[in-house]
Amino acid sequence: MTQTAIETPLTPTEPEGPAKLGHAIWSAVWTPYRAAVGVLIVCQIMQSLAALVLPSLSASVIDLGILRNDVPYIAEMSAAMLGAAMVQIAFAVGAAWFGARIAMGVGRDLRSAVFARVQIFSLHEMRRFGAPSLITRTTNDVQQVQAFLVMALTMIISAPITGIGGVVMAVRQDGQLSLLLAISVPLLALLVGVLMALALPLYARMQGQIDRINQILREQITGLRVIRAFVRDGHERSRFGSANDEMTETALRVGRLMALNMPVAHLIMQLSSIAMVWFAAQRIAAGTLEVGALVAFLSYIMQILISVMIASMLFVMAPRALVSARRIEEVLQTPSSVAEPQTPSALPDPASHGVEIEFCNVTFAYPGAEQPVLSDVSFRVGPGQTVGVIGATGAGKSTIVNLIVRLFDVTGGAVRVNGIDIRNLALETLWSLIGLVPQESYLFSGTVAENLRYGRTEATDDELWHALDVAQAKDLVLGLPKGLDAPVVQGGGNFSGGQRQRLAIARALVRRAPVYLFDDSFSALDYVTEARLRLAFSKEAAAAATLIVGQRVNALRDADTILLLEHGAIAAAGSHDELMKASAAYRDIVASQQVGEGVTEEGPP
Repeated sequence: MTQTAIETPLTPTEPEGPAKLGHAIWSAVWTPYRAAVGVLIVCQIMQSLAALVLPSLSASVIDLGILRNDVPYIAEMSAAMLGAAMVQIAFAVGAAWFGARIAMGVGRDLRSAVFARVQIFSLHEMRRFGAPSLITRTTNDVQQVQAFLVMALTMIISAPITGIGGVVMAVRQDGQLSLLLAISVPLLALLVGVLMALALPLYARMQGQIDRINQILREQITGLRVIRAFVRDGHERSRFGSANDEMTETALRVGRLMALNMPVAHLIMQLSSIAMVWFAAQRIAAGTLEVGALVAFLSYIMQILISVMIASMLFVMAPRALVSARRIEEVLQTPSSVAEPQTPSALPDPASHGVEIEFCNVTFAYPGAEQPVLSDVSFRVGPGQTVGVIGATGAGKSTIVNLIVRLFDVTGGAVRVNGIDIRNLALETLWSLIGLVPQESYLFSGTVAENLRYGRTEATDDELWHALDVAQAKDLVLGLPKGLDAPVVQGGGNFSGGQRQRLAIARALVRRAPVYLFDDSFSALDYVTEARLRLAFSKEAAAAATLIVGQRVNALRDADTILLLEHGAIAAAGSHDELMKASAAYRDIVASQQVGEGVTEEGPP
């Protein structure tokens, strides 16, 4: 787990009070794009004003030009109309360009901000949200907000200006006909309100169902071998099909609901136009209304109703964007339970002083757990020393490794580095001291060399080959067609478990760290390879502090101290020979492995 500084206009900060919905979105739009938003507003105002001028000019052309056969006046007004139309088009293009640029930039910034926030999450927050949900929030949810912003930024100013201006201009043309607006506009507003009230919970359910589909899909891809081994293909297809059908049903309900918007809005518009023409015809026949005024009035009515329809389209998109914004906001406003210290302590140069890791009466319990995983654990591992940890499954062995690298923080006691509580060290400082080989030997997509240089990018090819030699993986890489440039698929799926473990060990060795943590990192190796690797490593990292978590006694028998964990507490501690004399539980472990794996006191056969 690394912390990466990402340069982005949006920097997530810890909320001082209760999180307010939209704070992150508003900050993302306004703070870095203030000038662009200002230009966008000007473009939309000019576009709307030009659109409002056109119907009045067309009325003048009809009433004062065409009906009076005044050709020069028609030409003059036509030129004015052409100019207004060109202004409208120019500013509309400008508004669309700035709106798209802002929306795409906001999408980029939100994705970067969510990624940066996830990078500093502890395992507690990662498990709380879950990987499928975090992926959906980073991709689909940001896309929903981005799509809404494109629509909103290009129309959110022009629509109300055109609508309100259209009402004013329509009333100026004819006050009596304008009374019809008191019926049609509230009807459209009522339609929008009902649709939003019905759609919001459905969109919230849909985003949760997307999370569920992502979760099932990830499980099926990751656990493909297990599914086939247990012949559960049919069950998994049924499970995915059920989740897929549930989302489809919700999407259909939302789609049917939203499909009512345009037809009903068009119906209201057309009925309003028919009613206006019917009333206006009588007044034109009576000579109390000009034909040009009716044409202009109808144009304004269309502008008003189109503005309301645009607003309704925004409100149709708003529920899903609102749900997505809440989900993004939840991530950005969630502080990490593993926080950076406000004033980090300085650590003496490890190269000259070495590094000592010390557990001082450490207790750890997962949030909400009834019993602690570790209870009053104390030990130390100094430069040139090796400490092994062994115990039954669930005894808390891997938790010790997680506490050292601060994937969690202790709930009691302290973990110290050279006497300094690791909670007082900058995370980057702490992580820079450690060469970690996790229980799951994960490799990243790229090449072998890129994976080996993950911890130290400046490492030379000679250093990579040396690390591979120590990790007993040199022959493996030499046998690949492209050597160090051989491709690695995501997760290292094109290598076996033992090959991945050796490459992961080589990656840690490339770092040349003063502390090495091995979390059951030899389980996929045969005894001969493991013995060679341990011998080469003991020479390579003779001055380093090494902690080895293992299930096999052979991996730990040469350690200076072996800790036997039982139910989260240290039941016995000492060298292999000392434990063989003093601990019945340790002797039972050794005996079980002798029977099960043919291990002898002299080592592997």
